[in-house]
Amino acid sequence: MALAFEPISLERKQDYLARLMACPEVASDYSLANLWGWAEEYGLEWAFDDQLVWLRQTSPHELWWAPVGNWEKIDWQARIKSDPKPGTRITRIPKALALVLGQVGATVAPARDHWDYLYAVADLVGLAGNRFHKKKNLVAQFKRQYAFTYQRFGPPMVAQALAMQESWCTWRDCEANDTLAAENRAIARVLDHWDALGVLIGGAILVEDRMVAYTVAEALTPGMLVIHFEKADPGVKGAYQAINQLFLADQARGFERVNREQDLGDEGLRKAKLSYHPVGFVEKFAVTV
Repeated sequence: MALAFEPISLERKQDYLARLMACPEVASDYSLANLWGWAEEYGLEWAFDDQLVWLRQTSPHELWWAPVGNWEKIDWQARIKSDPKPGTRITRIPKALALVLGQVGATVAPARDHWDYLYAVADLVGLAGNRFHKKKNLVAQFKRQYAFTYQRFGPPMVAQALAMQESWCTWRDCEANDTLAAENRAIARVLDHWDALGVLIGGAILVEDRMVAYTVAEALTPGMLVIHFEKADPGVKGAYQAINQLFLADQARGFERVNREQDLGDEGLRKAKLSYHPVGFVEKFAVTV
């Protein structure tokens, strides 16, 4: 049966989330907020069959993403003889599914730039030991220097966050950087649909009633939280480290791991993510059927 693709819509979010929860391994790409936030940038579409949700991007070129659902119940030997068609390229495939597809004849290649970074929540809250000495010092300096308040993020704070995001983009010159400009649009799309998405949590730091940092997150699995966006005023020393620590201390109770997404091959971002000492990765691969 041919797949009937349609644009990502929040009307089918519960159907999608049910399939996502059945996935043996979940990568950050497949969270509801990520699909919705980046839907227009990638021209994302999905198609539901009896067992899986199939995803593909149409911009800047057609490229399939990993299907979402319980892969272990699929007869992949038979499945890849129908849809997707031979020659189809599939990206962002978690290791568990890539291994299965490799066994039935697909060509599998590592995609290191897309690996998700995983951290122990206890590490990022406690910042204990020499490994986190610099991070802990920056948080302590921030707390000494600024009379701040930490608040849980919600719809009343969206306007402030978008205003801060506009200032951040001016500092980073988003207009001259396609990646940052696209991220800025994705952030606005997610924040503008906070209630409709219904899956988001977050935190913000205010100094003299001005937002200087915020973070937006989502439960990816019962034991793992994913951080989608984390921004801070570059002129406020320690704000990035403070929002990371304060948010997790406040809202990550019950989660063992935090997923801070991928580095997309950016060396500066990779260095920053490694500096928080990940305890593992969600490895991803590219596959050609």
